[in-house]
Amino acid sequence: MGRVLLAAPRGYCAGVERAILTVEEALKRYGRPVYVRKQIVHNTHVVDDLTSRGAIFVDELDEVPEGALVVFSAHGVSPAVKGEADRRGLRTIDATCPLVTKVHKEAARLAGTGYEIVLIGHAEHEEVEGTVGEAPDHIHVVDPARLDELTIGGSARMSWLSQTTLAVEETMEAVARLRERFPQLIDPPSDDICYASQNRQEAITRIAAKCDLVIVVGSANSSNSRRLVEVAVSAGARAAHLVDRSGDADERWLDGVETVGVTSGASVPEGLVTELLDWLATRGYADVEPVTLTEETLTFSLPHELRAARHPG
Repeated sequence: MGRVLLAAPRGYCAGVERAILTVEEALKRYGRPVYVRKQIVHNTHVVDDLTSRGAIFVDELDEVPEGALVVFSAHGVSPAVKGEADRRGLRTIDATCPLVTKVHKEAARLAGTGYEIVLIGHAEHEEVEGTVGEAPDHIHVVDPARLDELTIGGSARMSWLSQTTLAVEETMEAVARLRERFPQLIDPPSDDICYASQNRQEAITRIAAKCDLVIVVGSANSSNSRRLVEVAVSAGARAAHLVDRSGDADERWLDGVETVGVTSGASVPEGLVTELLDWLATRGYADVEPVTLTEETLTFSLPHELRAARHPG
């Protein structure tokens, strides 16, 4: 009947893999429980799996007993959160993605040299909250869809940074619009959109126009997964939907569909993609054609707290 175009890269990026391995290694080394502030990555199945192994996910540090071990999620935390952990005598392991850490350092550097920082992103996202904490008096968060609401003195020295999981095109359009209002706006040394988000967006862009339907596997609170749905539609897919797993897919989406595109967000286990492919196969879409944009080889070492524990002295 129909065919499936399977985009690659998809699924786990280096930062997500590192974060999940961090919790797994902490559980092996220190035993249950290991507390994790916020979801280690934005995927319900990863969180459920780690919970079954002994991880306890909390929203704030006041839910963690004094002296306990807590892991900071891949999305990063503010200096204030780290300070609170120190005051409460918590043992900490920082699983912040190194690419997010780069943005934190850039924010602190720019603020320290007198710049006002326009942070393009979603204020409620944990990554943005952590970045703002580096220089709360100098960072102005603006949603890319609400740029007109930004108010900064016209003579201020300004630079922009962005949430790492935004759509590339959306971010650069926002920068261009901001520069119309603030000609003095300078670029950071490097773009903040992470390599994995960019690769996954470019991979789905390559196939979207050939697809009657695109299905993105990812949780609803995953920013990079939601961006893939938006990118697929803007790149020419007739329709695109986000599903947490195959059971969320609707057979009615397949009416009149010849070609289905499939991809997954950067925090999604590959097994969930396999489940979706099986679901599609039983409905006449067994012909799967992989379409690979590039091969990802980047890896990140475990946080230094675990490396030190693994190699004492």
